[in-house]
Amino acid sequence: MTGARILAVLAAVALGACAQTPAGEFASRAGPRAVAPALPAMKSFTAPRPRASTASNVDIARDFLDLSFALESGNPLPRMTRFEGPITVRLTGASSPSIQTDLSRLLARLRAEAGIDIRQTRGSAAQITIQAVRRDDIRAALPEAACFVVPNISSLEEYFRVRGAERTRWSRLQRRERLAIFLPADASPQEARDCLHEELAQAIGPLNDLYRLPDSVFNDDNFHAVLTGYDMLILRVYHDAGLSNGMTRAEAAARVPAILARLNPRGEGVAPRALPDTPRAWIDAIQRALGPGAGPVARRRAARDAVRIAIGAGWTDHRRGFAHFALGRLIQRTDPAGAQRQFVLAMRHFGGGPETALHRAYAAAQLAGHELARGDGEAALALLTPHLAIAAEVENAALLATLLLLRAEALEMTGRVSEARAVRLDSLGWARYGFGPDWAVRAKLREIGALPPQDRNRRNAS
Repeated sequence: MTGARILAVLAAVALGACAQTPAGEFASRAGPRAVAPALPAMKSFTAPRPRASTASNVDIARDFLDLSFALESGNPLPRMTRFEGPITVRLTGASSPSIQTDLSRLLARLRAEAGIDIRQTRGSAAQITIQAVRRDDIRAALPEAACFVVPNISSLEEYFRVRGAERTRWSRLQRRERLAIFLPADASPQEARDCLHEELAQAIGPLNDLYRLPDSVFNDDNFHAVLTGYDMLILRVYHDAGLSNGMTRAEAAARVPAILARLNPRGEGVAPRALPDTPRAWIDAIQRALGPGAGPVARRRAARDAVRIAIGAGWTDHRRGFAHFALGRLIQRTDPAGAQRQFVLAMRHFGGGPETALHRAYAAAQLAGHELARGDGEAALALLTPHLAIAAEVENAALLATLLLLRAEALEMTGRVSEARAVRLDSLGWARYGFGPDWAVRAKLREIGALPPQDRNRRNAS
C-alpha cells in the first residue's frame, strides 16, 4: 500500500479469455439468457467472520518489524509513528450509503478485534478525514493509484497545494496527528470498501507490504482486501501500550515477542515457517507485469521473469503460485492452453492450508471456466463447490458472484435447469455489490454465459 492501492491487472475476476466466442458476439448468443434478467436488490455482508491467525509468533514478530520499519519501496523507516490516544474519523465528499455502512462496520471491528479507540465524528478537527472523490481526481493526483493516504493534510485540494512537501513524506514523520484518505466515490461498492480497509489500516498501522504474507491486506497481491484476523492482530500489537511513538526497530524488537505472547498465546507453540525474504527483482517483475504503463508483450515478459525467479529461488509457497496465476491471466487470450497449465501450477503452489484458501478459490474460478468452455459441467462443479464458502467468509462479493455464475452455467450444462436459475438469481445480488453499475453486472453475466460451447447452449435452449 504505502500511500496508494495500486491498480492491478488482477483486480477483476476476468474469465472471458476462456470463452470460445469472440467478445463482440456475446450479446448475440443463442439461448434464453441472451437478454439479461431484471436485476435484484444489491446484497451486502453483515456479520464479519475473520479467522484467527495460525502463524507462529516468531514469524509474526518478524513480519511486524518488517511491516512497521520500512516503506514498500524497501527504504527503511527510522522510527515508529502512530496516533496517541483516541482516534476520530470523519467522512466527507461524494460519499454513498454503502461507504458509510462499510465504514461503520470497519470501525466497530477495529474497536472489538484490534482494541483501538477509534470513532466517527462530524467535526472538522477529526484526525483522519476520509474523502470520497471521483476516480479521475485520484488519478490526477497519483496516476497509478485506485486510492491513497497522505499525512498532514485533510483534503484533496490541500494535497494538490502541498504535493511533494516534506510534511507529506512518511519518512519525515515524528508522530501521526492528521491525515487524509481518498476513496473513489464512483467505483463499485466493493472497490470503495476494499480501499477503505487497506488505506485505513495503513493510516493507523504499518506502512509496508510483504508478499510473503498469505492472509493479509498488507500484501500487494490484492487477494485479501478486507482486514483479516492476522491484520487485526498486527494492528493490536501496533497500538499496544508496550510500544510508543519514536521507537526504533531495535527498541520495538526487544518488546514485541512479549507482547505477542500476551496477545496471541496460541502462536507460542506453532513452529515458524521462516519464509525467505522476497527479492527486489521478483517484486519489480510482478509490478511490471501488473502495474500501469506496460504493454501486453512487456507484461507477459515480466510475468515470465517472476515465474523464472520463483523457480530459481526454489520457492514452493504462495508467492510462486501467484507468479503462475499472474502469468496465466496475462496469456489467456494468446495461449489458452498455456494459461490453463499456469493455473494448475498456481493451484498446486497455493497449497492446502487455511491461510491460502482464498488464493485457491481464485484459481478454481479460472480452472472451472476452462472446464465450462470444454463442455464438462461436472468437472466445473467439482472445482467450484469447495470454494463458495471462503468467498463469502472473506466478504468478496465479486468473487462470490463469479463462482455462483459459473456454478449456474455448470448446473444448466448438467440438466439441473431450475437449480441453475435460482443460483444465477442469487449471484446477481452479490454482483451488484461486487461489480457496481447494472451495465457491469450484465457484462459479467454475458461473459460467463458465453463460456460453454455454442452447440451445448443450443441444446440447453431447445
